[in-house]
Amino acid sequence: MDKNIKIALTTLGCKVNQFESASFITGFKEADCEIVPFADSADIYIINTCAVTGRAGQQSRQMLRRAMRTNPQARIMVTGCYAQIAAEQLFEIGQDKKTGNNMVCIIGNGNKHLLVETALRHDLPDMVMLTGKIREKKEICPLPVRRFSGRTRAFLRVQDGCNNFCSYCIIPYCRGRSRSSRLSSLTEQMDIFVEEGYREIIITGVNIGKYGLDLNEGENIYSLLDKLCCSYPQTRIRLSSIEPTEVNDQLLDIMTTHDNFMPHLHIPLQSGDDRILSMMNRKYTVQLFVEKIRKVISALPHAAIGCDVLVGFPGENAYAAENTFRLLSELPVSYLHIFPYSIRPGTPAASFGEQVSSSEKKERVKQLEKINEEKRISFYLANRKKSHQVLIENRNGKNGLLNGFSENYIPLQCTGAEKLIGQVVPVRYERLENGKPVAR
Repeated sequence: MDKNIKIALTTLGCKVNQFESASFITGFKEADCEIVPFADSADIYIINTCAVTGRAGQQSRQMLRRAMRTNPQARIMVTGCYAQIAAEQLFEIGQDKKTGNNMVCIIGNGNKHLLVETALRHDLPDMVMLTGKIREKKEICPLPVRRFSGRTRAFLRVQDGCNNFCSYCIIPYCRGRSRSSRLSSLTEQMDIFVEEGYREIIITGVNIGKYGLDLNEGENIYSLLDKLCCSYPQTRIRLSSIEPTEVNDQLLDIMTTHDNFMPHLHIPLQSGDDRILSMMNRKYTVQLFVEKIRKVISALPHAAIGCDVLVGFPGENAYAAENTFRLLSELPVSYLHIFPYSIRPGTPAASFGEQVSSSEKKERVKQLEKINEEKRISFYLANRKKSHQVLIENRNGKNGLLNGFSENYIPLQCTGAEKLIGQVVPVRYERLENGKPVAR
Protein backbone atom coordinates (compact mmCIF):
# COMPACT_ATOMS: atom_id res chain seq x y z
CA MET A 1 0.00 0.00 0.00
CA ASP A 2 1.11 3.62 -0.57
CA LYS A 3 2.34 6.00 2.08
CA ASN A 4 0.03 8.41 3.95
CA ILE A 5 -2.46 5.63 4.53
CA LYS A 6 -5.21 6.62 6.95
CA ILE A 7 -5.48 4.34 9.99
CA ALA A 8 -8.43 4.36 12.43
CA LEU A 9 -8.15 2.37 15.64
CA THR A 10 -10.47 1.59 18.53
CA THR A 11 -9.62 -0.30 21.72
CA LEU A 12 -11.99 -2.12 24.03
CA GLY A 13 -11.16 -3.61 27.39
CA CYS A 14 -8.11 -3.70 29.61
CA LYS A 15 -4.86 -1.79 30.05
CA VAL A 16 -2.97 -4.59 28.28
CA ASN A 17 -5.09 -3.95 25.19
CA GLN A 18 -4.36 -0.24 25.51
CA PHE A 19 -0.63 -0.95 25.64
CA GLU A 20 -0.84 -3.18 22.57
CA SER A 21 -2.87 -0.61 20.64
CA ALA A 22 -0.25 2.02 21.48
CA SER A 23 2.32 -0.31 19.93
CA PHE A 24 0.22 -0.60 16.76
CA ILE A 25 0.08 3.20 16.51
CA THR A 26 3.85 3.39 17.03
CA GLY A 27 4.35 0.95 14.14
CA PHE A 28 1.94 2.72 11.80
CA LYS A 29 3.50 6.12 12.50
CA GLU A 30 6.96 4.71 11.77
CA ALA A 31 5.51 3.61 8.40
CA ASP A 32 4.37 7.21 7.74
CA CYS A 33 0.68 6.43 8.15
CA GLU A 34 -1.83 9.00 9.34
CA ILE A 35 -3.87 8.16 12.46
CA VAL A 36 -7.47 9.40 12.25
CA PRO A 37 -10.50 9.09 14.58
CA PHE A 38 -12.38 5.80 14.33
CA ALA A 39 -15.51 7.63 13.21
CA ASP A 40 -13.68 9.01 10.15
CA SER A 41 -13.26 7.35 6.76
CA ALA A 42 -9.99 5.39 6.78
CA ASP A 43 -8.08 2.99 4.57
CA ILE A 44 -7.48 0.54 7.40
CA TYR A 45 -9.50 0.01 10.59
CA ILE A 46 -8.01 -1.70 13.63
CA ILE A 47 -10.42 -3.12 16.22
CA ASN A 48 -8.72 -4.39 19.37
CA THR A 49 -11.53 -6.41 20.94
CA CYS A 50 -12.45 -7.60 24.41
CA ALA A 51 -14.28 -10.73 25.55
CA VAL A 52 -14.33 -10.41 29.32
CA THR A 53 -18.13 -9.95 29.33
CA GLY A 54 -20.97 -10.63 26.92
CA ARG A 55 -21.40 -6.88 26.55
CA ALA A 56 -17.76 -6.52 25.48
CA GLY A 57 -18.27 -9.12 22.76
CA GLN A 58 -21.36 -7.28 21.55
CA GLN A 59 -19.44 -3.98 21.42
CA SER A 60 -16.68 -5.68 19.43
CA ARG A 61 -19.19 -6.79 16.80
CA GLN A 62 -20.72 -3.30 16.74
CA MET A 63 -17.32 -1.73 16.05
CA LEU A 64 -16.79 -4.08 13.09
CA ARG A 65 -20.18 -3.20 11.60
CA ARG A 66 -19.51 0.51 12.15
CA ALA A 67 -16.20 0.34 10.27
CA MET A 68 -17.85 -1.53 7.39
CA ARG A 69 -20.54 1.14 7.10
CA THR A 70 -18.09 4.03 7.27
CA ASN A 71 -15.93 2.70 4.42
CA PRO A 72 -17.06 -0.54 2.73
CA GLN A 73 -13.79 -0.64 0.75
CA ALA A 74 -11.55 -0.44 3.81
CA ARG A 75 -9.29 -3.19 5.09
CA ILE A 76 -10.36 -4.19 8.60
CA MET A 77 -7.99 -5.82 11.10
CA VAL A 78 -9.70 -7.39 14.10
CA THR A 79 -7.56 -8.54 17.01
CA GLY A 80 -7.82 -9.05 20.76
CA CYS A 81 -9.61 -11.54 22.96
CA TYR A 82 -12.95 -11.64 21.15
CA ALA A 83 -11.17 -12.13 17.82
CA GLN A 84 -9.29 -15.05 19.36
CA ILE A 85 -12.43 -16.94 20.37
CA ALA A 86 -15.01 -15.76 17.81
CA ALA A 87 -13.06 -15.54 14.54
CA GLU A 88 -15.66 -17.41 12.48
CA GLN A 89 -18.47 -15.15 13.69
CA LEU A 90 -16.46 -12.06 12.83
CA PHE A 91 -15.66 -13.42 9.36
CA GLU A 92 -19.36 -14.03 8.78
CA ILE A 93 -20.19 -10.43 9.74
CA GLY A 94 -17.45 -9.16 7.42
CA GLN A 95 -18.53 -11.08 4.34
CA ASP A 96 -20.04 -9.10 1.46
CA LYS A 97 -23.32 -10.93 0.78
CA LYS A 98 -23.29 -9.90 -2.90
CA THR A 99 -19.70 -10.59 -3.90
CA GLY A 100 -18.65 -13.07 -1.25
CA ASN A 101 -15.50 -11.00 -0.66
CA ASN A 102 -14.25 -10.55 2.85
CA MET A 103 -11.64 -7.96 3.82
CA VAL A 104 -11.78 -8.71 7.54
CA CYS A 105 -8.42 -9.98 8.80
CA ILE A 106 -8.25 -11.77 12.14
CA ILE A 107 -5.03 -11.45 14.14
CA GLY A 108 -4.91 -13.57 17.30
CA ASN A 109 -3.44 -12.47 20.61
CA GLY A 110 -0.33 -14.55 20.03
CA ASN A 111 0.39 -12.81 16.72
CA LYS A 112 -0.26 -9.16 17.51
CA HIS A 113 3.34 -8.32 16.65
CA LEU A 114 2.44 -9.17 13.03
CA LEU A 115 -0.57 -6.84 12.81
CA VAL A 116 1.07 -3.70 11.41
CA GLU A 117 3.11 -5.62 8.84
CA THR A 118 0.06 -7.63 7.76
CA ALA A 119 -2.21 -4.58 7.55
CA LEU A 120 0.21 -2.79 5.21
CA ARG A 121 0.80 -5.70 2.84
CA HIS A 122 0.09 -5.01 -0.85
CA ASP A 123 -0.76 -8.66 -1.57
CA LEU A 124 -3.08 -9.39 1.33
CA PRO A 125 -5.51 -12.24 0.47
CA ASP A 126 -9.25 -11.83 0.89
CA MET A 127 -9.22 -14.00 4.00
CA VAL A 128 -6.50 -13.83 6.65
CA MET A 129 -6.76 -15.62 9.99
CA LEU A 130 -3.64 -15.55 12.14
CA THR A 131 -5.14 -16.84 15.37
CA GLY A 132 -2.93 -19.85 16.05
CA LYS A 133 -3.14 -22.09 19.12
CA ILE A 134 -2.86 -19.53 21.88
CA ARG A 135 -2.45 -22.10 24.65
CA GLU A 136 0.73 -23.35 22.99
CA LYS A 137 2.40 -19.92 22.94
CA LYS A 138 5.56 -19.87 25.06
CA GLU A 139 6.75 -16.31 24.48
CA ILE A 140 5.14 -12.90 24.81
CA CYS A 141 4.66 -10.80 21.66
CA PRO A 142 7.31 -8.11 21.22
CA LEU A 143 5.34 -4.85 21.03
CA PRO A 144 7.44 -1.70 21.54
CA VAL A 145 5.63 1.57 22.30
CA ARG A 146 6.78 5.16 21.78
CA ARG A 147 3.84 7.18 23.11
CA PHE A 148 0.30 6.85 24.46
CA SER A 149 -1.84 9.34 22.59
CA GLY A 150 -3.40 11.92 24.91
CA ARG A 151 -2.06 10.35 28.11
CA THR A 152 0.33 11.64 30.76
CA ARG A 153 0.75 8.16 32.25
CA ALA A 154 2.18 5.21 30.34
CA PHE A 155 1.43 1.49 30.66
CA LEU A 156 4.27 -1.01 30.87
CA ARG A 157 3.03 -4.49 29.94
CA VAL A 158 5.28 -6.93 31.79
CA GLN A 159 3.30 -10.13 31.33
CA ASP A 160 0.48 -11.71 29.29
CA GLY A 161 -1.73 -14.76 29.77
CA CYS A 162 -3.17 -16.38 32.89
CA ASN A 163 -2.81 -19.73 34.65
CA ASN A 164 -5.61 -19.26 37.19
CA PHE A 165 -8.63 -20.56 35.22
CA CYS A 166 -11.30 -18.99 37.40
CA SER A 167 -14.53 -20.77 36.54
CA TYR A 168 -16.24 -17.63 35.17
CA CYS A 169 -13.35 -16.27 33.12
CA ILE A 170 -12.68 -16.69 29.39
CA ILE A 171 -9.31 -14.89 29.44
CA PRO A 172 -7.00 -17.95 29.82
CA TYR A 173 -8.63 -19.35 26.67
CA CYS A 174 -8.12 -16.02 24.84
CA ARG A 175 -4.62 -15.16 25.96
CA GLY A 176 -3.04 -18.48 26.84
CA ARG A 177 -0.66 -19.32 29.66
CA SER A 178 1.38 -16.76 31.56
CA ARG A 179 4.30 -15.38 29.52
CA SER A 180 6.69 -12.66 30.68
CA SER A 181 8.85 -10.00 29.05
CA ARG A 182 12.55 -10.21 29.76
CA LEU A 183 14.00 -7.60 32.10
CA SER A 184 16.23 -6.17 29.36
CA SER A 185 13.25 -5.41 27.09
CA LEU A 186 11.34 -3.83 29.97
CA THR A 187 14.21 -1.50 30.85
CA GLU A 188 14.53 -0.56 27.17
CA GLN A 189 10.83 0.31 27.14
CA MET A 190 11.16 2.25 30.40
CA ASP A 191 14.04 4.24 28.94
CA ILE A 192 11.81 5.24 26.02
CA PHE A 193 9.01 6.35 28.35
CA VAL A 194 11.42 8.43 30.44
CA GLU A 195 12.85 9.95 27.26
CA GLU A 196 9.30 10.83 26.17
CA GLY A 197 8.74 12.65 29.45
CA TYR A 198 6.32 10.31 31.24
CA ARG A 199 6.33 10.90 35.00
CA GLU A 200 4.26 7.86 35.95
CA ILE A 201 4.31 4.28 34.67
CA ILE A 202 1.53 1.80 35.38
CA ILE A 203 2.79 -1.79 35.56
CA THR A 204 0.22 -3.93 33.83
CA GLY A 205 -0.42 -7.47 32.67
CA VAL A 206 -3.12 -10.12 32.78
CA ASN A 207 -1.81 -11.96 35.85
CA ILE A 208 1.01 -9.68 37.05
CA GLY A 209 1.89 -11.70 40.12
CA LYS A 210 3.15 -14.52 37.90
CA TYR A 211 5.71 -12.27 36.23
CA GLY A 212 9.06 -13.94 35.58
CA LEU A 213 8.10 -17.43 36.73
CA ASP A 214 8.22 -18.73 33.14
CA LEU A 215 11.71 -17.31 32.49
CA ASN A 216 15.14 -18.42 33.68
CA GLU A 217 16.28 -14.96 34.77
CA GLY A 218 15.61 -15.41 38.48
CA GLU A 219 13.15 -12.49 38.46
CA ASN A 220 9.67 -12.24 39.92
CA ILE A 221 7.20 -9.40 40.27
CA TYR A 222 8.79 -8.23 43.54
CA SER A 223 12.36 -8.12 42.23
CA LEU A 224 11.10 -6.38 39.09
CA LEU A 225 9.27 -3.68 41.03
CA ASP A 226 12.26 -3.14 43.30
CA LYS A 227 14.63 -2.76 40.34
CA LEU A 228 12.31 -0.39 38.50
CA CYS A 229 11.93 1.80 41.58
CA CYS A 230 15.71 1.88 42.09
CA SER A 231 16.60 2.43 38.43
CA TYR A 232 14.01 5.17 37.81
CA PRO A 233 13.82 7.12 41.11
CA GLN A 234 12.22 10.20 39.48
CA THR A 235 9.42 8.14 37.89
CA ARG A 236 6.27 7.19 39.75
CA ILE A 237 5.56 3.46 39.63
CA ARG A 238 1.99 2.23 40.05
CA LEU A 239 0.72 -1.36 40.04
CA SER A 240 -2.48 -1.95 38.07
CA SER A 241 -3.81 -5.06 39.84
CA ILE A 242 -2.55 -7.97 41.90
CA GLU A 243 -4.15 -11.10 43.35
CA PRO A 244 -4.81 -11.28 47.14
CA THR A 245 -2.48 -14.27 47.48
CA GLU A 246 0.37 -12.21 46.01
CA VAL A 247 0.08 -9.32 48.47
CA ASN A 248 2.86 -10.18 50.93
CA ASP A 249 5.64 -8.72 53.07
CA GLN A 250 7.91 -8.35 50.03
CA LEU A 251 5.40 -6.14 48.27
CA LEU A 252 4.70 -4.06 51.38
CA ASP A 253 8.43 -3.64 51.98
CA ILE A 254 8.84 -2.25 48.45
CA MET A 255 5.87 0.09 48.93
CA THR A 256 7.18 1.44 52.25
CA THR A 257 10.84 1.64 51.13
CA HIS A 258 10.50 3.42 47.79
CA ASP A 259 8.93 6.88 47.70
CA ASN A 260 8.27 6.52 43.98
CA PHE A 261 6.09 3.41 44.40
CA MET A 262 2.57 4.73 44.65
CA PRO A 263 0.54 3.74 47.77
CA HIS A 264 -2.27 2.21 45.77
CA LEU A 265 -3.27 -1.41 45.23
CA HIS A 266 -6.13 -2.88 43.23
CA ILE A 267 -6.93 -6.30 44.69
CA PRO A 268 -9.80 -8.34 43.19
CA LEU A 269 -12.21 -9.76 45.75
CA GLN A 270 -15.04 -11.01 43.45
CA SER A 271 -17.17 -12.34 46.34
CA GLY A 272 -17.37 -12.01 50.11
CA ASP A 273 -18.71 -15.55 50.51
CA ASP A 274 -16.40 -18.56 50.85
CA ARG A 275 -18.77 -20.96 49.08
CA ILE A 276 -18.97 -18.68 46.05
CA LEU A 277 -15.20 -18.09 46.06
CA SER A 278 -14.70 -21.87 45.94
CA MET A 279 -17.16 -22.23 43.05
CA MET A 280 -15.30 -19.44 41.25
CA ASN A 281 -12.04 -21.37 41.70
CA ARG A 282 -10.51 -18.41 43.50
CA LYS A 283 -7.49 -19.46 45.57
CA TYR A 284 -8.23 -17.70 48.87
CA THR A 285 -10.83 -17.38 51.61
CA VAL A 286 -12.65 -14.33 52.89
CA GLN A 287 -10.53 -14.43 56.04
CA LEU A 288 -7.29 -14.37 54.03
CA PHE A 289 -8.58 -11.40 52.02
CA VAL A 290 -9.46 -9.52 55.22
CA GLU A 291 -6.01 -10.20 56.66
CA LYS A 292 -4.32 -8.89 53.49
CA ILE A 293 -6.33 -5.67 53.48
CA ARG A 294 -5.66 -5.00 57.15
CA LYS A 295 -1.97 -5.67 56.66
CA VAL A 296 -1.77 -3.15 53.83
CA ILE A 297 -3.57 -0.48 55.86
CA SER A 298 -1.38 -1.18 58.89
CA ALA A 299 1.77 -0.63 56.81
CA LEU A 300 0.35 2.23 54.71
CA PRO A 301 -2.62 3.90 56.41
CA HIS A 302 -3.05 6.42 53.58
CA ALA A 303 -3.00 3.78 50.79
CA ALA A 304 -5.87 3.48 48.34
CA ILE A 305 -7.25 -0.04 47.95
CA GLY A 306 -9.64 -0.88 45.14
CA CYS A 307 -11.57 -4.13 44.72
CA ASP A 308 -13.26 -5.96 41.85
CA VAL A 309 -16.62 -7.47 42.73
CA LEU A 310 -18.49 -9.95 40.51
CA VAL A 311 -22.24 -9.75 41.10
CA GLY A 312 -24.77 -12.53 40.52
CA PHE A 313 -22.45 -15.50 40.04
CA PRO A 314 -24.42 -18.77 39.66
CA GLY A 315 -25.45 -19.97 43.10
CA GLU A 316 -25.09 -16.53 44.70
CA ASN A 317 -28.21 -16.55 46.87
CA ALA A 318 -29.38 -13.71 49.11
CA TYR A 319 -27.22 -14.97 51.99
CA ALA A 320 -24.05 -15.02 49.90
CA ALA A 321 -24.81 -11.57 48.48
CA GLU A 322 -25.40 -10.20 51.97
CA ASN A 323 -22.03 -11.61 53.06
CA THR A 324 -20.39 -9.57 50.28
CA PHE A 325 -22.30 -6.40 51.20
CA ARG A 326 -21.42 -6.75 54.88
CA LEU A 327 -17.76 -7.52 54.23
CA LEU A 328 -17.24 -4.55 51.92
CA SER A 329 -19.10 -2.21 54.27
CA GLU A 330 -16.72 -3.13 57.08
CA LEU A 331 -13.42 -3.31 55.17
CA PRO A 332 -11.21 -0.19 54.83
CA VAL A 333 -11.24 -0.24 51.02
CA SER A 334 -11.36 2.97 48.97
CA TYR A 335 -13.44 2.11 45.90
CA LEU A 336 -15.10 -0.78 44.04
CA HIS A 337 -15.22 -1.92 40.42
CA ILE A 338 -18.54 -3.72 40.05
CA PHE A 339 -19.29 -6.25 37.30
CA PRO A 340 -22.57 -8.17 36.86
CA TYR A 341 -21.84 -11.79 35.92
CA SER A 342 -22.50 -12.76 32.32
CA ILE A 343 -22.28 -16.27 30.91
CA ARG A 344 -19.10 -16.88 28.91
CA PRO A 345 -19.56 -19.99 26.73
CA GLY A 346 -16.62 -22.33 27.14
CA THR A 347 -16.10 -21.62 30.83
CA PRO A 348 -17.11 -24.08 33.60
CA ALA A 349 -19.52 -21.57 35.18
CA ALA A 350 -21.56 -21.42 31.96
CA SER A 351 -22.97 -24.85 32.80
CA PHE A 352 -23.61 -24.16 36.50
CA GLY A 353 -27.16 -24.25 37.79
CA GLU A 354 -28.86 -21.60 39.92
CA GLN A 355 -28.28 -18.76 37.47
CA VAL A 356 -29.19 -15.41 39.05
CA SER A 357 -31.93 -13.37 37.35
CA SER A 358 -31.15 -10.05 35.69
CA SER A 359 -33.43 -8.20 38.10
CA GLU A 360 -31.60 -9.64 41.12
CA LYS A 361 -28.23 -8.70 39.60
CA LYS A 362 -29.41 -5.13 39.01
CA GLU A 363 -30.62 -4.81 42.59
CA ARG A 364 -27.33 -6.13 43.98
CA VAL A 365 -25.34 -3.83 41.71
CA LYS A 366 -27.32 -0.88 43.11
CA GLN A 367 -26.49 -1.90 46.67
CA LEU A 368 -22.81 -2.21 45.82
CA GLU A 369 -22.85 1.13 44.01
CA LYS A 370 -24.16 2.71 47.21
CA ILE A 371 -21.36 1.09 49.22
CA ASN A 372 -18.85 2.22 46.59
CA GLU A 373 -20.01 5.84 46.86
CA GLU A 374 -19.81 5.72 50.65
CA LYS A 375 -16.28 4.28 50.49
CA ARG A 376 -15.05 6.88 48.02
CA ILE A 377 -16.47 9.83 49.96
CA SER A 378 -15.08 8.49 53.23
CA PHE A 379 -11.62 8.09 51.68
CA TYR A 380 -11.71 11.56 50.14
CA LEU A 381 -12.76 13.15 53.44
CA ALA A 382 -10.03 11.31 55.35
CA ASN A 383 -7.45 12.84 53.00
CA ARG A 384 -8.57 16.46 53.30
CA LYS A 385 -6.09 19.14 54.40
CA LYS A 386 -3.14 16.89 53.51
CA SER A 387 -0.54 17.72 50.87
CA HIS A 388 -0.80 15.36 47.90
CA GLN A 389 1.60 14.93 45.01
CA VAL A 390 -0.68 15.16 41.97
CA LEU A 391 0.22 14.29 38.39
CA ILE A 392 -1.70 16.84 36.31
CA GLU A 393 -3.29 15.16 33.28
CA ASN A 394 -5.48 17.73 31.51
CA ARG A 395 -7.80 20.68 31.88
CA ASN A 396 -11.51 20.25 32.49
CA GLY A 397 -13.35 21.80 29.57
CA LYS A 398 -16.39 22.71 31.69
CA ASN A 399 -14.95 24.44 34.75
CA GLY A 400 -11.42 25.24 33.55
CA LEU A 401 -9.75 23.43 36.46
CA LEU A 402 -6.81 21.07 36.06
CA ASN A 403 -7.44 17.33 36.53
CA GLY A 404 -4.98 14.90 38.06
CA PHE A 405 -4.43 11.94 40.36
CA SER A 406 -2.68 11.95 43.72
CA GLU A 407 -0.12 9.34 44.74
CA ASN A 408 -2.94 7.41 46.46
CA TYR A 409 -5.23 7.66 43.43
CA ILE A 410 -7.50 10.48 44.49
CA PRO A 411 -8.90 12.33 41.45
CA LEU A 412 -8.25 15.99 42.16
CA GLN A 413 -9.16 19.26 40.50
CA CYS A 414 -7.20 22.44 41.08
CA THR A 415 -6.38 25.82 39.59
CA GLY A 416 -3.18 26.27 37.62
CA ALA A 417 -1.44 27.16 34.40
CA GLU A 418 -1.40 25.01 31.25
CA LYS A 419 2.34 24.35 31.68
CA LEU A 420 1.59 22.17 34.72
CA ILE A 421 0.03 19.45 32.55
CA GLY A 422 2.33 16.43 32.72
CA GLN A 423 3.99 17.68 35.91
CA VAL A 424 3.74 16.46 39.51
CA VAL A 425 2.64 19.28 41.80
CA PRO A 426 1.67 19.55 45.50
CA VAL A 427 -2.06 20.02 46.02
CA ARG A 428 -4.08 20.37 49.21
CA TYR A 429 -7.88 20.31 49.20
CA GLU A 430 -10.29 21.15 52.00
CA ARG A 431 -13.66 20.37 50.50
CA LEU A 432 -15.63 18.25 48.06
CA GLU A 433 -17.80 19.61 45.29
CA ASN A 434 -20.47 17.21 44.08
CA GLY A 435 -18.63 14.46 45.89
CA LYS A 436 -15.24 15.21 44.26
CA PRO A 437 -12.12 16.77 45.83
CA VAL A 438 -11.48 20.30 44.58
CA ALA A 439 -8.69 22.71 45.51
CA ARG A 440 -9.39 26.32 44.59
